[in-house]
Order: sequence, then structure tokens, then C-alpha cells
Amino acid sequence: MATVHLRIGDLVWGKLGRYPPWPGKVVSPPKDLKKPRGKKCFFVKFFGTEDHAWIKVEQLKPYHPHKEEMIKINKGKRFQQAVDAVEEYLKKAKGKDQTHSDDKSKSDKGRKAAKPMKIIEEDDEDAFKGGSSDKEQTDSDPEPSSVQRLVAGTVSGFKWESSPASSMEPITKRLKIIEEDTGSTSIQAADSTAINGSITPTDKRIGFLGLGLMGSGVVSNLLKMGHVVTVWNRTAEKVQSKCDLFIQEGARLGRTPAEVVSMCDITFSCVSDPKAARDLVLGPSGVLQGIRPGKCYVEMSTVDPETITELAQVITSRGGRFLEAPVSGSQQLSNDGMLVIVAAGDRSVYEDCSSCFQAMGKTSFFIAGEAGNAARMMLILNMVQGSFMATIAEGLTLAQATGQSQQTFLDILCQGQMASTFVDQKCQNILQGNFKPDYYLKHIQKDLRLAISMGDSVNHPTPMAAAANEVYKRAKALDQSDNDMSAVYRAYIH
Repeated sequence: MATVHLRIGDLVWGKLGRYPPWPGKVVSPPKDLKKPRGKKCFFVKFFGTEDHAWIKVEQLKPYHPHKEEMIKINKGKRFQQAVDAVEEYLKKAKGKDQTHSDDKSKSDKGRKAAKPMKIIEEDDEDAFKGGSSDKEQTDSDPEPSSVQRLVAGTVSGFKWESSPASSMEPITKRLKIIEEDTGSTSIQAADSTAINGSITPTDKRIGFLGLGLMGSGVVSNLLKMGHVVTVWNRTAEKVQSKCDLFIQEGARLGRTPAEVVSMCDITFSCVSDPKAARDLVLGPSGVLQGIRPGKCYVEMSTVDPETITELAQVITSRGGRFLEAPVSGSQQLSNDGMLVIVAAGDRSVYEDCSSCFQAMGKTSFFIAGEAGNAARMMLILNMVQGSFMATIAEGLTLAQATGQSQQTFLDILCQGQMASTFVDQKCQNILQGNFKPDYYLKHIQKDLRLAISMGDSVNHPTPMAAAANEVYKRAKALDQSDNDMSAVYRAYIH
């Protein structure tokens, strides 16, 4: 895209990576968010999503001159909703401008017009503090828009329509954060499938190993979005039924992991634990036997960093390219294509997987630094989730033991600060005695165990996780391993 001169408040079409151009607005970045080094770019807030990102100036076009062009080449419900959001925003802005203009014409007759003032946006922190002087701005810094300087006073910022709470969430949510000089791990990219109104599937051949609770939903969404997929499953009794279903949807069947890798450009795997992940790569007819220079291997299993480091080394030693991309979510979120992907390793593989991540998830993050960082992040996330679930179960059983209504406890909980779909669904399932697995109890216990071990390796205490882990171990002893993680409740009532 051609270089353009932009100001804060300007509406634009922004292109992020392999995603299609999307309507957005140039806004002021958070004060603690550094601009990427050596790049002339603007901070853009996208309409119809909760996404914000630094976008290179050559990847931006003014909104109005290119509107018809973009509408012709982009289709899809979400894209149209984003365009509608822009038009609604413009309509409201025009209405405010007209009202202000009428008021000014009545009060300013016979007087010289006052200098127009800039709209103060909710996310424009500098505006509330007086902003920076003209001398402090550079040619790459957004400048106040001449269009947006017509209204005096303060107006509320545009409320993004992807979720009712989005306008109240920190602007730093899902941002592109640059690695600090300290070398600490930070988010390097945050691409969202909220802009996947029309996904263009990669022309690369995709392989997928592991058709469990998470893998099955991922494969189904890859196929729905037009990817060419070859599948394999390690559990013999599941191979026929699951593979037959996907073959009917257009998938191909590989006889061994090595065969799948040799047939495909990018191969994903999603299995239960570190041993299964190692066996898949290093075992007989395993992934390693099919790796050739240029072949990509993406490990989506939640395992320990040491396992990731080992797998990355053996894959790259054969000329392969390696990416870890564990996912946060559940069977239902996998089926709905709403997983959160956390990746690390070879950045070019991450970019090659763009359409795949769009198909399977709502958001993907790339963690800077070495392979293993995504595993660390995912173990921390699952440690928190597992500990929280155990605490909720403890609260429900304590309510019952003290003569309180469990339903009332849940009703109150879901009206407070901890209200979430996760809390509501898990508690309702507990009260109904429904422990059909959405995320296996044995897997969350494994994640807790690995997180505790990771804490030990850096001499960091994890007493809350350790306590929760013991409760899950008791639930496993009560034959709850293959039930949902919410079955930890049963550890308190037996």
C-alpha cells in the first residue's frame, strides 16, 4: 500500500500480516507502549473487533477514497459488520458536529470564530494531560486530525461492538508489544480471527496428528475453511470412526505420522502429554522420519518447556522448521473455532499458519524469544484455571455444608466481579451432575503438575497450585480422570 500522511482520528484501511484490509481508526497508543524500532507506523484500533496494533504506514490507506475498492474485494458477515460500525460512527460524529455548529452559530454571531479544539478520546491519554507540543512530534507520529478537531469539549469514545464489555477493557489487551532491552519475554504479535469474515486458506498442504477433544474441533474448522488436510490418530479404537468422519468432509488419511509429514508442508500435532508428544516425534514411523528441509512442524500439545526444547532441536537438526502453539480453551471452544493460540519459535512458520490459526481460533499470540516460552505461558494460564476451578468447587461444597443454597451461591457469584461464562457453565454442570468432558480432569492435573515443577526449577513457590493439585489427585483416585475438570467437585463430597 502507498505511503500516506495520517493524523490521530483518521479513518483508515489497515492490513496486518496475511489478514485482509480492515477498517480502523488511528488513535494514540498507551503511554507505556513503545513504537517498533526503525519502522514508520501508526497505532490503529480496528472497528468491529477488540484489536489494536502498530501498522506500518505502507500497509495503510485512507478510508473514504478506498471504501468501494475494499468492499468489492472483501466479503463476509464480520467484514460487513465492521463497515456498518464505521458508518454508524461517522453518522454519530456528523450529528455531534451539526449540533455543535448550530450552537456556535447562535452564540458567536459578530465574533471571530474561536480556535477549534480536539476531541478527547477515551483512549487518548495524552489529550487528558495536555498532550505533547508540536516540537515533540516527529513526522512518523500521528497528528491531531483536522476532521476530529471540530468539536469542543469531551465526548465518549466509540464503543467497539465485538462484546458489551470491550470498551471497558484495557487498551493493552491483545496488542503488539515489542521485546524490551532486558530481553524479557513479551508479546510480539496479537492477530485476531475477529477479522476472518472471509478466510483465504493457505495453499500449503496441512497435516494433523491427534483427534482428541481439542484436535477434532480444530480439524473440522480447518476443513470448513477450505484447507487441504491429511489426518492421523494414535488411538487405534478412535481411528476408524473419527477419520471416516473427516474423510467424508474432505480430509485425507495418513497411515503413520512419518507419512503425514512427508505428504504435507505444515503438520500440526495435538496430544495429551509430554510422553505422547515425544513418542509421536521420536517413535517408530514417527514425525522425525518424515522431516525434510523446509518441512514445518507445529506442536500444539500443552507440555513442559524441556520437551519443547528437545523437539525443536531434533526437528531443526533435520532441516525442519519448528513452532510451538499450545491452545487455551475447551472442546466446545475448539468446535466453535474460538480457541486462543499462544505460539513461539520460528516466526516465519507462525506467519505461514495464519489462515489455519484464523480457522481454529479467535486470537493468536506470538511470544518473543526461544521455543519453550509458549509452553511456559500456557502452563501458567492452566495453573490459574485449574486452581480457580478447585476453589469454585470448594465454595460450592462449603455452601452446602453450611446449609446455604448452592444455586443462590452461583446466582450471586455470577452477578459479581468474577462473573464469566466459564464459572456459569462449570457450576451449572456441577449442580446438574453433568461431568461430560469438555477439558479432561486428568489433563488439567497434568498441567498443574508441570507448572509446579516449572516453579521448582526457578525456585518460585506455587503453594496455591500445589494445594489444588492434591485435590485433583484425589479426584483421579475416585475414577474422575476421564470426566470434565469440574468433576474435582467430587473430591470434596467423598
